[in-house]
Amino acid sequence: MITPYFIGDAVTLYTGDAVEVLRELPDNTADCVVTSPPYWGLRDYGTGEWVGGNPSCTHSTGRGTSTAPPNHPRTPYPASPAHRGGSPRTCRRCRAVRHDRQYGLEATPEYYVDALRGVFAELRRVLTATGTVWLNLGDSYSATPPGRTDDPMRRSTATGRRALGIMRESVQRAGVDRTQALPRKNLIGMPWRVAFALQADGWILRNAVVWHKPNAMPESVHDRLSNRYELVFLLVQQPRYYFNLDVIREPLVRPGALGEGIVIGGSRKGRRAGIDATERRRGQSIYGEGKYTDRTAFSAHPPGEALRPTGRRHTAAHIKGKNPGDVWSMSTRPLRAAHFATYPIDLPLRCIAAGCPPHGTVLDPFSGAATTALAARQLERPYVGIDLRSDFHDIGLDRLGLPRPGSTPPQDGRTG
Repeated sequence: MITPYFIGDAVTLYTGDAVEVLRELPDNTADCVVTSPPYWGLRDYGTGEWVGGNPSCTHSTGRGTSTAPPNHPRTPYPASPAHRGGSPRTCRRCRAVRHDRQYGLEATPEYYVDALRGVFAELRRVLTATGTVWLNLGDSYSATPPGRTDDPMRRSTATGRRALGIMRESVQRAGVDRTQALPRKNLIGMPWRVAFALQADGWILRNAVVWHKPNAMPESVHDRLSNRYELVFLLVQQPRYYFNLDVIREPLVRPGALGEGIVIGGSRKGRRAGIDATERRRGQSIYGEGKYTDRTAFSAHPPGEALRPTGRRHTAAHIKGKNPGDVWSMSTRPLRAAHFATYPIDLPLRCIAAGCPPHGTVLDPFSGAATTALAARQLERPYVGIDLRSDFHDIGLDRLGLPRPGSTPPQDGRTG
């Protein structure tokens, strides 16, 4: 059995490959999964290592693929460790072999999809039958590894380079040639590729939530629209599953209107202030002569008359608030730490509140900086997180206010 990196205070963290750790977890132990795997071809999180060969070698797997630092004068772009599902990279100079178990650097979209299918095959066993999975994935365009002369970002203005400095550095480290699958400038559609593959594996796709980012990072593009959203898929194993809509309903602007005989959500509500909607509720019309007076329900009427008003109260609104819908507008939040790819805590908060029963266990097989853990802790749910890098777990423990393994607690009893 794999040993946890950290366990305590309803938080359990494991270091290792998601599939390998999930294989060690018992059946039916997670009630809800909220996760955001590394996006394909975006970042190299530095988990690869060279085995064998000459330790002092800078290691190269081909022309222009030296693994020296990115600012090295001989290095146009770094080497890609993308071999999950393929062949490991071998240094052409010293024959060292590169080993890397991180996700997102697969050589092709097909390898990436297969890698996530392997994770979800284990999640199916660990997740309870009524459990929910919330999968956040972003898309990308087919492009050569940044740093080559045909990279449009390389030709951007100095101002643009400064504005995109953080993103440029993180993308440059990936080094994945995304043009192997599609011609340049194609939107790859990776989230939907994964969703359709999971559907084929038997998962039920219940929602494709659009996470709209009002403060999305600017893009120096001139021949397409800027990207302002990512997708969050709700996946379940069976038609009946746990889902609590009431806890995430959006409050009504005027809750008292439900008791005032005012129609909620009538036609032209925004343009006509609901005047005609109120008239229709009373069985009347403001359009010329011939007001409706028959308030009988829809039975025994000629075709077409079933749509006329009945005088009954409009039932579109719920007393506890409205359904938030499948477009969530949530601003990103910067994290002043060494991990860049974090979603705002608002997103897992909503997913867990709706998709995890009280005191149920939340699981994130790509825990990263533990944003999902923060949400689970706030909602008083136990949390299990998995990540390849223990230093990311340390960042998460700091955010949770929990001591790192081996650290000495403060003398006053407070956590670090």
